Amino acid sequence: MAATFPRAGASRRPLSRHSALLGISLGALVVAAPALAQQAASTAASTTTATAGEAEALPTVTVQGADGRLVSDPYSTPSAVSTVNMLNNLNQSSRLDTVLRTVPGTFTEQSTSNPGVAINIRGFQGFGRVNMMIDGVRQNFRFVGHEASGFAYVDEQLLAGVDIARGAVSTAGGAGALAGAADMRTLGVDDIIKPGNNWGAISNLTWGSNGVGWKEMFAGAAKLNDRVSVAGAIANSGPTNYENGAGVMVPYTWQNLTSGLLKSDIKLTDDSTLKLGAVFYNNFFYANSADQQVTNNTFTANYHYDPDSELIDFRLNAYYNDLTMTYLNTTRTSSSSRGRVIEDQGWGFDTSNTSKFMWGEVAVSTINGFEYFYDDVSASNSLTPANYGGVNPSGENSIGGVFSETTFSYNIVDFILGLRYDFYTLDGSGYESGTGGAVPIGAWTVDQSDGRFDPKFTLAINPFDWLQPYVTYAETMRAPTASETMVGGTHPGGTGSYSANPYLEPEVSKGWEFGFNIRKDGLFVAGDQLRLKADYFTNDISNYIVTCRNVQYYFCNVDGTSNVSGIELEANYDSGKFFASASYTHNKNDLPPQTQGFGTNQYLPDDIVSLTAGLRFFDERLTIGGRYSFYSESTQITFGPTFVGAISSTPSASYNLVDLFGSYQINDKLTFRVDATNLFDEEYTPALSVGATGFTGYTGQGRTVLMSLRAHF
Repeated sequence: MAATFPRAGASRRPLSRHSALLGISLGALVVAAPALAQQAASTAASTTTATAGEAEALPTVTVQGADGRLVSDPYSTPSAVSTVNMLNNLNQSSRLDTVLRTVPGTFTEQSTSNPGVAINIRGFQGFGRVNMMIDGVRQNFRFVGHEASGFAYVDEQLLAGVDIARGAVSTAGGAGALAGAADMRTLGVDDIIKPGNNWGAISNLTWGSNGVGWKEMFAGAAKLNDRVSVAGAIANSGPTNYENGAGVMVPYTWQNLTSGLLKSDIKLTDDSTLKLGAVFYNNFFYANSADQQVTNNTFTANYHYDPDSELIDFRLNAYYNDLTMTYLNTTRTSSSSRGRVIEDQGWGFDTSNTSKFMWGEVAVSTINGFEYFYDDVSASNSLTPANYGGVNPSGENSIGGVFSETTFSYNIVDFILGLRYDFYTLDGSGYESGTGGAVPIGAWTVDQSDGRFDPKFTLAINPFDWLQPYVTYAETMRAPTASETMVGGTHPGGTGSYSANPYLEPEVSKGWEFGFNIRKDGLFVAGDQLRLKADYFTNDISNYIVTCRNVQYYFCNVDGTSNVSGIELEANYDSGKFFASASYTHNKNDLPPQTQGFGTNQYLPDDIVSLTAGLRFFDERLTIGGRYSFYSESTQITFGPTFVGAISSTPSASYNLVDLFGSYQINDKLTFRVDATNLFDEEYTPALSVGATGFTGYTGQGRTVLMSLRAHF
């Protein structure tokens, strides 16, 4: 699909009018809720006991955002959602990428050298197409060229879990996200303190072969009184270069990471709580021909008011994030990059209220709210000002959204109606000195604002207490970022020049999802549990943004529509002594290829399989198991002399990985674990990855043995 020049002069819808209309409609719903509830109560009083019994027997439907989390119970939610418990993960790994790649429909663009995480959902990634969050805080840092166009920096040792929503998110976290959202949740007070205790501590000591070395983490928490609890954690790791399956050292795979966090839970009244948090990240590594330091500081304040009323469950979350990437002045750093500093300061908030009431015989649950975030990106270079931030621009952008999601439940039918209005602004200016870009020679400005209504409709049926099929239609929008609209400058070495494009249009996705959930207990033996969810999705994408070239490089919208479709399956079975899990992803898309240096050089593998199984012995104190992972061939991108991408006729090679793991619970406080990853020393390069600078061999980590001792008091 050929890329075209930007379409200038496109119409702009008035922002304030649409936003106000939706705000008025949502406000009317909240104001009317008490009247509806009173009417419902009056109606309920005259109904028969049998009808009341039937209403009470209605199955529980979990929707996104109802309890403040992106994902609650995946197998009760009629949408493609998953959650990973990092505290009880059966197979530890030296990288968060490995864990995320076992989740259906979820992948990562993995950089050998850069420790950041770039989450891919259904083949989409970069520039906010997936909303990556840490404790609900958006991670909007962009690096244009060479690497993934968007990294999140977090230490997996501090994570309690990861919540993933694939597709449209019509509550908080969905603004500007084209393909979904992922929230990486760090340790909190309740993760550290065991139920019934007033204090708690977690200590984890890990040693790994093949360059992993020592990793240490300690977390502690205490209840100071009946209303105040505090927690803190610190972690450290310093892996060296590792060897691939052929025994060849892969350069620049070292890092030196120190991280920590502080949390506080405050019970303001019997009905309200305030949670404060701060997460700190400081890492040194080598990537993009430079020794780099990345600091990422994340601050949160979460207020929750839940009085004795079904009509009020109010939440207000505010946050600030400051990420700075510094190119250090060392002999390994290219001279034109030394002193480069790219900083993204972002702040935002979301607020919502959940109301529940009966409307005649229909149970209603409605979430209404607003979210907004703002980023101020600056790129500079004190040592070589002419190379300020390379091609990484300075600029400001903001995205907000008014949202509403209402669930109507009657008998075995649940209908979920979601609607959001997302809007954005872009502000910046610059000067174009060359020809052949998106703007003429001379000064240019970006002063752009636009918005769009995005609906989401879900119909779920509950014919049995263990089965829930559903169908969803949804639309999403991703606004162009400051990095795409205001990119400019000359690449060090004179290999190409870049032009801004103030005329970019938002990307829009429209699509269907068909799926089902199964929750079955006592299937084969008493007490066993089977959980399974599967879905098929198909989405049409218009205005997809890629890099183009006409003498200069610039970002542009592609004419026409691209389709992305696939199958996702996730299953878990546990009988106590035996457990097994499986995930499967089939992905097919015809998205246009990116230009070399603006992302990976291949697409998502067509098929991804992960199978885990194990046994428990000695009253389930000893666990032994293994995992098999298969990654099929994937479409590659070739590049001509102008670096413009084209689909290759030769796919990348498929590969298989086998891991073994075992753990022994010494007592109720100590657990010892051993893992062997890539047991057969498979020679491979991870799919969707960027290799080490100047290295042409396989970059996949060879056989690695990990041993850890975990204490939880």
